[in-house]
Amino acid sequence: MRALSSDLARSALDAAPDAIIIIDAGGTIRYTNRQVSAVFGYPHDEIVGRPVEFLMPERLRARHISHRRDYSVSVRVRPMGVGLDLLGRRMDGTEFPVEISLSPVEGSDEMLVAAAIRDVSDRKRVEAELTEAKETADRANQAKSRFLASASHDLRQPLQSLSLLNGALRRAVIDPEAGEAIKQQEQAITAMSRLLNTLLDISKLESGAVKPDPSDFAVGALFEEMRREFSGLASSKGLTLRILQCEECAHSDRMLVEQILKNLVSNAIKYTPEGWVSLRSSHPSPNAVKIEVHDTGVGIAKDQLSLIYDEFYQVGVPTNSARDGYGLGLSIVQRLVRLLGAELEVTSELGVGSTFTLTLPAGHGAAISAAAPSIVSSSGERSQMSVLLVEDDASVRNATKLLLKSEGYVVAVAATLAEALEQSAKMRKLDLLLTDYHLTNNETGLQVIAAVRDARSEQVKAVLITGDTSSAVQELKLDPHARIASKPIKADELIGEMKALTG
Repeated sequence: MRALSSDLARSALDAAPDAIIIIDAGGTIRYTNRQVSAVFGYPHDEIVGRPVEFLMPERLRARHISHRRDYSVSVRVRPMGVGLDLLGRRMDGTEFPVEISLSPVEGSDEMLVAAAIRDVSDRKRVEAELTEAKETADRANQAKSRFLASASHDLRQPLQSLSLLNGALRRAVIDPEAGEAIKQQEQAITAMSRLLNTLLDISKLESGAVKPDPSDFAVGALFEEMRREFSGLASSKGLTLRILQCEECAHSDRMLVEQILKNLVSNAIKYTPEGWVSLRSSHPSPNAVKIEVHDTGVGIAKDQLSLIYDEFYQVGVPTNSARDGYGLGLSIVQRLVRLLGAELEVTSELGVGSTFTLTLPAGHGAAISAAAPSIVSSSGERSQMSVLLVEDDASVRNATKLLLKSEGYVVAVAATLAEALEQSAKMRKLDLLLTDYHLTNNETGLQVIAAVRDARSEQVKAVLITGDTSSAVQELKLDPHARIASKPIKADELIGEMKALTG
């Protein structure tokens, strides 16, 4: 103990910011510095000579004696209680969190251990506050996402009415000036629908409502859909859309991959003032398929590449300026890529163009190449087909009925499952059932379809219109007599779905 009694050693220990105690092999406190009294509240003379467990809550003392004996067998420098919440006990009985580091005292004639004790109450409080704030923010974000996902039906209903009424007006109005106004109205409705769909897509991804359903599919069939959807848009900008034929088969969720490619191709066309946009695939290894979207567009500066997936960011568009779109497409792409466990790389050169490369697992089974239903624009031909329309929202029901009657359909309407069965019983023939998915009293369009088919003893053809496609798609994807359409759907698209189904 001669080294410990020196004035220099005592001064050094008293100057230390942490409370330091020195204990012997029996666990008796032999020395304390000034900080020990400041931390624990005991006078110096009431601490020295007492067992170290005296500074702990009573319930922990027996366990600590066992740990102390284990340490005496293998004395070394180490933190105490790794992975445990350690507690000290003050003179007034209050408990507080501590961190303790143990070190053997070199040069002593007996085994002595120095313990540096730090009160971490402030740090633990800050950590707890940060954790609570993060959990609160996460709960709020999840609640927002769940609300948007569950409320998507109600949010889409007004736009559905507007879109169908616009279609009906376009068919009825002859005056050129009024027709131009209706055309401008249609463009505004389309922009509103695009933004709403994008926001709801993000909310569904954040809330975990979207679950991948991987299967083998032909990449070439997906490319053909891209050709049909974007050839007109590219041509209107004077661009060449190059879609190369391919034989690759990928294994992933086809619908989610399609959504990724639609966003990437749409972005490429938007940011390419001249030249071309290409879509091609390759098979770099037996287990991978790469799909590339390449353009000769404006390109992205290197210091901006890390920002392109941020919400509302657009290349070369200053904040608060006029915007073509909303800068949400790549944010959705990033979420979908993560959900699929895929990889997405981007290379770009300012003024030259960009290449987005999506890497997917290769498929090894029979590829499913079913294409999405084609959309047939109304040709003005009058049909005498009988349609049963089931919709609980009066405004959407009336708008849809007006549109269908303008197309020449004979329309019966219902708001509930019981009314649908009642109307079906009155109809001599029923060519098509058009029903909303979410109805009042927790009824669904799937129940309506099943009940009407059962009542008529025939496979009535049906179009299910929904703003919540996740479960409905799973139910209907194997039914050749039914189709699903997502809200808000344009008038021409709805009529196209009906004509494609009824032939």
